[in-house]
Amino acid sequence: MAQTDFRQALQDREEISITVKGRRTGKAITLPVWFALDGKILLLLPVRGSRSQWFRNVQADPTMTIRAGRGHLTVTARPVTDATSVQAVVQKFRSKYTPEEVARYYTGFDAAVQMRIES
Repeated sequence: MAQTDFRQALQDREEISITVKGRRTGKAITLPVWFALDGKILLLLPVRGSRSQWFRNVQADPTMTIRAGRGHLTVTARPVTDATSVQAVVQKFRSKYTPEEVARYYTGFDAAVQMRIES
């Protein structure tokens, strides 16, 4: 799927699936996640921050497959832990999902993941 088509597939979605490789097992692990877009950058916020297992897996191997409906794209994710960048992602999530929803589901705000979905 072309990157611009994939971005279009994200437009009306609340949730996508990501597949990462287990850092110990090497097995593919697929799970649903919320996301936000910042231009051509897809933003993910691990529910438990840096304690989230999938975030640790991305730190070990940044290759990730993201799926939105029937579309999928393999990307190189960039784990982020600096406070300023993470807070910018948190703000994007609060804008998209509401501060109450983010507070209800997220307990760690010390890590995020960014990936370019368009050249």
